[in-house]
Amino acid sequence: MARDLAAAQHFYAGVLGWEFRASGLGDTFSVALHEGRPVAGIGALAERLDMPVAWTPYFAVADADVTAARIRERGATMAVGPLAFGTGRAGLAADPAGAVFGFWQGTVIPDWSVGRGSAPAWLELRTRDAFEASIFYGEVFDWAGEGSGCCATSYEHDRVVLRHGHDTVARISGGAVDEAPDPSIRPRWHVHFPVPDLEEAIEVTNGLGGGAVAPVGTSTTSRWVDLTDPGGAQFTVVAPQDTLDPAVKGRAWR
Repeated sequence: MARDLAAAQHFYAGVLGWEFRASGLGDTFSVALHEGRPVAGIGALAERLDMPVAWTPYFAVADADVTAARIRERGATMAVGPLAFGTGRAGLAADPAGAVFGFWQGTVIPDWSVGRGSAPAWLELRTRDAFEASIFYGEVFDWAGEGSGCCATSYEHDRVVLRHGHDTVARISGGAVDEAPDPSIRPRWHVHFPVPDLEEAIEVTNGLGGGAVAPVGTSTTSRWVDLTDPGGAQFTVVAPQDTLDPAVKGRAWR
């Protein structure tokens, strides 16, 4: 969700190398492409819907009405929808801790999944209680269910990890504070986008009016940093460790 579509396109083209094409939803919504494949959508809808500028993950569902009912039954909030949106139906909700997420019933991009190809590297929910959140999302989206295409969850290093096949698609970690003055540590979903060079991404972000909102984080395979765009939307970029063997560097962020 953005207020100025052209400004958002200019920023993310510079930081992440995206190109953009029009969508079937009119001139207020565009599809971001990386190496010719869809990565994300940017809509100039924040002001019209009275919503903050933000990145929001949308989860595919079989039935939007069933999903909305599950959300309400578990004490969460339906903010928008479900309503017709393009070729499908979409809804926007907030979980019991206040983290905003969306869901989508309809056609999805073939062979496109978080953690693979041009898609985001992974999603991370930072919330109060990771175990409690994993129960909520597991029941709403049938994670770890018996049906085909479902995901598997596990508890690793004080966080819940969601995998689809061999790909890590989401992580849920605890410690966020509901009323923290710093919005970066309130319960929220963070979208991680892969970049080849972390320092270059930070430099370009600063030059285009954004900035870093946290120190660089590291693991044995990757480095990442939380950034904000000029409109205030936070996102995370992740790059492979420079010391990795070149044969696996391109896959280190998965």
